[in-house]
Amino acid sequence: MMDGKIRRNHRVGWTMDIEARPPQTTQQYVLSQVRRAILTGKLAPGAPIRQDTLAEQLGVSRVPIREALKILEGEGQVTYRPRRGYVVAELALEDFLEVYRLRRILEEEAIRQTLGRITDEDVTRLEEAHAEVVRSSRIHDITAMAAANRLFHFTLFEAAGMPRLLRFLNILWDATDVYRSRYYSEESNRDRVDQEHLGIIEAVRARDADELVRRLNEHRDGTVATLREFITERQI
Repeated sequence: MMDGKIRRNHRVGWTMDIEARPPQTTQQYVLSQVRRAILTGKLAPGAPIRQDTLAEQLGVSRVPIREALKILEGEGQVTYRPRRGYVVAELALEDFLEVYRLRRILEEEAIRQTLGRITDEDVTRLEEAHAEVVRSSRIHDITAMAAANRLFHFTLFEAAGMPRLLRFLNILWDATDVYRSRYYSEESNRDRVDQEHLGIIEAVRARDADELVRRLNEHRDGTVATLREFITERQI
């Protein structure tokens, strides 16, 4: 294992950035590294995942690679195609728009419930998550930014106290994780996330459900507009 270094494989045309390995199982380590490669765009939508190459780069056998890919397949992050093997999942535009339509419906229900239950401690966690989004954005750490962004939103959803709805939202968010790097790669989009999060926090503090719904819809619609163009271009 070459911790903290980069390994390049010229045959597949992409580079795996290897992070220092914290205490965890081999499967957890492999899972985190492949997720990171997807989130940062090292493995782009539609890209093939070569198990032998991954095993070589990560210094592991193919067994944890297969186990990690099975988990990612269940999350919708990768897809298995006969005679081609695993590839990073791609969404047709119609599927992408459906995911965001479902998110709009479920997230509104969650946050309307949330505002009757949210505590000052929850608001503090929301502010801390936003601060991490901003910090990660400034150092161009897309993986950390995506994780902090998800924590920001799910702090709101979890406060609703609706575990089944929360599971559905996790599935929907997983389905579009492969496009996060594309959105966050643009500085203007990162700046927009910062400003829109501040508006969301303001609406939460005011306990204004209608304003919070409006702010979240605006936040979500900006992402859809940007990624709609990207997905359309890939499918032409």
